[in-house]
Formats: sequence, C-alpha cells, structure tokens
Amino acid sequence: MSEPAVLPADVHLHPGREKHLLRGHPWVFSGAIQRVSVDDSAPEAGDWVRVFGSEGQPLGWGHWGEGSIAVRLLAEGTLPVPPTAEWWTERFKHALDVRRTIGLQHNSPETKTDCFRLVHGEGDRLSGLVIDLYGTMAVVQTHTMGMHRAWPHIEVGLRAALGPDLDLIINKSAALIAKVSGSDTATAEDGVVWSAKEGAATEREVVEHGLRYLVDPVGGQKTGFFLDQRDNRKLLMEWAGHRSVLNAFSYTGGFSMAALKGGSPHVISLDASGSAIDAAIRHAEMNGFSDRHEGVRGDVMDYLRQASELPPVVILDPPAYAKSRSNRHKAVQGYKRLNAMALGKMPPDGLLWTFSCSQVVDTPLFEDTIVAAAVESGRTVRIVRRLSQPGDHPALAGHPEAQYLKGLVLHVS
Repeated sequence: MSEPAVLPADVHLHPGREKHLLRGHPWVFSGAIQRVSVDDSAPEAGDWVRVFGSEGQPLGWGHWGEGSIAVRLLAEGTLPVPPTAEWWTERFKHALDVRRTIGLQHNSPETKTDCFRLVHGEGDRLSGLVIDLYGTMAVVQTHTMGMHRAWPHIEVGLRAALGPDLDLIINKSAALIAKVSGSDTATAEDGVVWSAKEGAATEREVVEHGLRYLVDPVGGQKTGFFLDQRDNRKLLMEWAGHRSVLNAFSYTGGFSMAALKGGSPHVISLDASGSAIDAAIRHAEMNGFSDRHEGVRGDVMDYLRQASELPPVVILDPPAYAKSRSNRHKAVQGYKRLNAMALGKMPPDGLLWTFSCSQVVDTPLFEDTIVAAAVESGRTVRIVRRLSQPGDHPALAGHPEAQYLKGLVLHVS
C-alpha cells in the first residue's frame, strides 16, 4: 500500500477527553473532538489520522471512522508518519509471541491444539481486525474501512510474521465491509482466497484438545469455528463424567465432542442449521463417537417446550441476542425465557452451562437475568463457575468492552 500523497489530518481533543485514552482505551468518540486540522480535504472513513491531547501532546495514530467512534487508535503517537508495512509485521509477530506464552502453536505436529485467534481487535491494539489461525491457514476479517484498506499490508505482514508454514490466507470480509460502507456490493478483493500455495485446500482438519475437526471458513459462520469457547470446552471435558448431555445451539459440535471425550454416554447436538448438524455428525465419526452421538435439527425453544425432562447436563450457547443497546431489553427477556425453560426441566443435581456473547449485555446484567430465570423456574440454583473467553481473545487493560463472552455453570437442585 502506497504512502498517503498528502499529510494526514490532525485530530485535537477537548480538555480532559484524553483521560480514557491514557488509561488504555483505544477509541476516540466524536464528542471528544475539539477540531480537525487538515491540509487538503476532510478525512474519509479509513484514512490515517493523528490524535493530539488538549495540551498538544501526541496520543497516537488511528483510522478515521464514521459514527460515534470517530478514531480507532492503533499506533503510538511518537511515530512521525503513519505505520508502514514493517509496523504490521512487528505487530503480528508480537501477537504470535503473546499466544506462545500461553502454550499455543499453529505449526507444531506434537500439539494437541493447532487453531487459535492470532489477532483479537482491540485486545491486540488492532481495532477492527480479526485473524484466526487454523494450522497453516489464516482467516482474516476486517470490520472497519481502515482495516479493509490496509489489506495489502496485512497480507504481507502475515506472511513475514508466520513464515513458510503459512500456505493459505483467506480474506472473509465482503459482507462486513458492505455493512460498514452501506453498499450491497463487494469488490473482487473481498471474501476470496489469497496467498494460496498450489494444492492448498480451503477446508482444513484441525485439532483442539486432541479432538479432530474439519473447518470450512468459506461456507461456515464467522471464520469457520468458535475458537472463543476452547477453554470452556476443556472444562466440560473434565466435568462431563458419565452423564448425558444436550448441546443446544451446537453449531458443528465443539461442546459435544468435548463431552463425549470426557466420557458422556449420550450427547445430543441440537441446532436449527442442517449443515451444522451434518458437520457435528461428521465430527463424531472422525473422533470415533458415532455410537454415543445424536444430531437433531430443530428450534431450541420448541425442543425445550416439548421435552418432558432434559439430560443432567445442558449447554445453552445461543448466538448474540442483541448487537446494539436498542435491542438489549428484548435480548435480556430472551435469555430469561430460554434459561427458565431449561432450568425448570432439568433433573436434580443437573448442571446448566449458559452463555451470552452479546457485548451490550454486560456480566452483571447477564447474571441478574439468570437469577430472574432461576426464580421463575422455582429451582434452587447455585453458581459453581463463572466463565469467559480464552487468552487468545484478550481484553486490553482499560477497554472493558472487549469482555464480550460471559458464561455460568449452574448447579440445579
């Protein structure tokens, strides 16, 4: 990507509005901006800008956006020019080093887990960018115009940081950028396979906790697999014991395989998607669990209403019920109905694993909702474990919004 032909705009903040940035928060809200100094024309979405505090101190370089988040800070303010290709490489190398400190490797044949998130947006000081590694394949999602326009540097930086073991990069951003730009069309550069070595397949077999999965990033949801539940699947593997399990909103059966490996005699994978259930059945076959696994396609609430009693272990991992604050009340009511229905039909000494990935439903609100569901069900419910996202989905200190995944393990009497 060529360097800008004109100097980037300078963004100056109102007095006192830099405090949250100095505490580590990476967003500059539109109301915090006092003025924008430009040499040519006003910045456009995705342009590099430099942010200055109210006393003129440089705070950082970031991408200019539209809406309430005016700038997403990415680089230190002392850089004289916007980040270059070498900066991207170093940032990716640092992200990989962070993962290695918690035991994650993408290219080791001895590892029991070779898939994880390499870049988690703000948690890696790369707001608007997500990169997941599946063995020797990287899947990229850009959520902002700035990251979308930085694709050439992202591609080169990934190759340089990961080395020759990386044989395929997939840019899966078309639908995301269409929403950001307000366009219904996507360019030829979006959502296609990039940097493929000859013979590289887009569907990959990966390993998590010794379990085998086939990941399809092109046809699957998100980047192909929900890597953020890895640690929670490991805990289920340890806790499942010889108890039957209902895995609702199962997708391709990650929790199901963990429970089966943990010794469960019978696991039901329940999902509204037929292709997801087919994948869960295939994963059970790959791991030698076909005789103990059952795939069911259907609506979760309908299934819960019709069941006379549920298994002693139930997992509720629904998609985000609310993606904006305007939908939060409706989402809370949905979580309450779902959990009350399950709690009311579980046997004594059951364990309910319940989750929310809605960022706008914070941990206190989620727990309050589960308490309300417990009261409605008439059961005695104990919180025996609080759950969250794993270390490859880090939250930058000072940026609580990054803690999106919340979970509880409940003992039901």
